[in-house]
Formats: sequence, structure tokens, C-alpha cells
Amino acid sequence: MQSISVVRLMRRHDNASATCPKGFSLLEMMMVVTLILIVASIATPIYQTCVLRAHEAVLRDHLFTLRALIDRFTLDNGRTPTRLEELVEKGYLGRLPTDPFTGSNETWHEVKEDAPLSPTQPSLGIQDVHSGSDALSLEGTSYSSW
Repeated sequence: MQSISVVRLMRRHDNASATCPKGFSLLEMMMVVTLILIVASIATPIYQTCVLRAHEAVLRDHLFTLRALIDRFTLDNGRTPTRLEELVEKGYLGRLPTDPFTGSNETWHEVKEDAPLSPTQPSLGIQDVHSGSDALSLEGTSYSSW
């Protein structure tokens, strides 16, 4: 008797699988792809804004560091550095930081002083430094004015 009921159950299972297809229908697949595209279209601008904010934070930090080291160099030596590489040569920096928007450490815009600090200083030194990028920040100001 048990063997008959097991055979019946197996037959019912075989009949049920023949009427119920395995896998996903085209409509189900299209809905999943549509949802993925909607999520991606919402997430992409948010991600790009986060990356831009991170680059801006790095630029602010690099500018703060360079300006502080220019001031320290000026106090230690009684004159301003004539070029940024002098900060590396004198040991104030290991290497010049990279501008996150230009991708180079050679594009920093150096602002020279109006008059030398001391009469013995042969040339005008660096008073300030700005980014070499002309792109606009999220605030609407140019990075070269920071």
C-alpha cells in the first residue's frame, strides 16, 4: 500500500512540473532590469557629487598644508621660498602634493609677494599658492581662487 501512494505522489509531482514552467518569464526579467536601471540612475549623480566633495576636501587640505609650510619656511629662514620645490629641498615636505583636479604637482599657481621681506633677498618669493584648475566648485567659485 505504501508503494502505491509513493508512486502516486511521484506522478502528481511530474504532472505539476509539466504545467508550471521553470525559470523566469521575460516580463519578470524586464522588471528586474528596469529596477536596477532606476536605482543606478539615482545613485550615479550622488556618487559623482561625493567624489567631487572628496576632491575638494583634499584640495583644501593640500592648500592649508602648503600655506602653513610657506609661513614656517618664512619664519625659519627670514625670507619666503622662491619656488615650491624649495620646500622639498629644505626638508619641509617629502614631496609636493598633487592637485586633485589637475592630477599633477607641477600645476600649482604661485602668488609672488609684492616686495621682498628683507633687503638681502635677491628675488621675490612665494606668498600664497592656489590650484591650477579653472573648474568651478560645488559652491560656484573657481578652484584657482581658493
